[in-house]
Amino acid sequence: MGNCASCYKVPLMYALVDCNSFYASCERVFRPDLRNKPVVVLSNNDGCVIARSNEAKAVGIPMGAVAYQYKDLFEKHSVHVYSANFALYGDLSARVMETLSNYTPEMEIYSIDEAFLKFDGFEMFDLKTYGETIARTVKKNTGIPVSIGIAPTKALAKVANKIAKKFSERTKNVYLIDTDEKRIKALKWTKVEDVWGIGYRHSKRLQANGVKTAYDFIQLPDGWVRKHMAIVGLRLKHDLEGNESIFVEKVQPKKMIATTRSFESNYSKYEEVKERVVTFSVTCAEKLRKQNSCCNAILVFLHTNGHRQDLPQYSRNIVVKAPYPTNSSIEISKLATDGLEKIFKTGYAYKKAGVIVMDIVPENTKQITLFENSNPTHRPLMIVMDRINKAIGKKVIKLGGQDKGRIWKMRQEKLSPRYTTCLNDIITITT
Repeated sequence: MGNCASCYKVPLMYALVDCNSFYASCERVFRPDLRNKPVVVLSNNDGCVIARSNEAKAVGIPMGAVAYQYKDLFEKHSVHVYSANFALYGDLSARVMETLSNYTPEMEIYSIDEAFLKFDGFEMFDLKTYGETIARTVKKNTGIPVSIGIAPTKALAKVANKIAKKFSERTKNVYLIDTDEKRIKALKWTKVEDVWGIGYRHSKRLQANGVKTAYDFIQLPDGWVRKHMAIVGLRLKHDLEGNESIFVEKVQPKKMIATTRSFESNYSKYEEVKERVVTFSVTCAEKLRKQNSCCNAILVFLHTNGHRQDLPQYSRNIVVKAPYPTNSSIEISKLATDGLEKIFKTGYAYKKAGVIVMDIVPENTKQITLFENSNPTHRPLMIVMDRINKAIGKKVIKLGGQDKGRIWKMRQEKLSPRYTTCLNDIITITT
């Protein structure tokens, strides 16, 4: 790291690896002709823009842009528009993370396109060169370009990552904060609203108190920060000061699992909504079993289309307590439909419903009650169902309450092939 007095003397550094314009980059992996051209990816049902390439940003397409409202701008600038291909994005994300795991024993996958790497005991490494090697290897292995920020804490690694991305040509997509001079300069450059963990409400309060940059933020007294931003804000301040306060988190089972969807059309019949709720319940149960968990409560909600003010509006949710911990698709769907019966009202056109399983506990530590417990025959049945559905790749085994001929299908008019996860979509080369 060097012998100057301003260099950090600790053997611990963090790197934040962030995939550049991830969804757009995934589309470009198998379409090299899209490089340097504007690309946007749309949300579920092709509603609004959820990802943009730098070229798309440059022509004035904002995040969240409603697709049909920007149709003329798409055509004017020859923007390539794609439906969200989550099968492709998820698989490429897994490949990126697998590559990153080779460079340190401690890694936290922060999101589908971000990961923190902990470099503990790497003080003899040239981390700038090491970061450049990581970036080259990820690009070679997956085709996905990444930016890497390296610093003594996670919050500072976030700041360093923004610099690496903003000044990519100068930094070669890797920026290292390894001195107090670099840290202070970076914090003075970073706007307070761009600091990781400072949301809209806090940024407005800080700006009202004359705090414009991350450097201004760390000048505040600890007592003021703790009073107005609680212990989380104080840890962030210490992290930005170079004192490790936000640590790598171990992978934990989810505390809630939700399956929600908008319907392709308005539903007014109870049986139509019930079929969707049963299907959502089955999906939640499958996710519980995948992480070896059970739930103790189920939330069911439904609501009408808020954009159709010409129609009567209604929304309601209900929490149904399970009499025992369960991950059985049969039991969870039964509890969910019991809840639906209580909140469903005729005379309304429903546009969306959802099921959320809550109060999740590990399957091997679930509390058994004296008089009533999950049906023991369900467990081997669920194992077989999951195994068959996974092997075939389609939901061929369903509950009686599901439409056996229906597979949930979103409107995805501009969906690219699932190059890496579907045999029928594997790219073919002709000579």
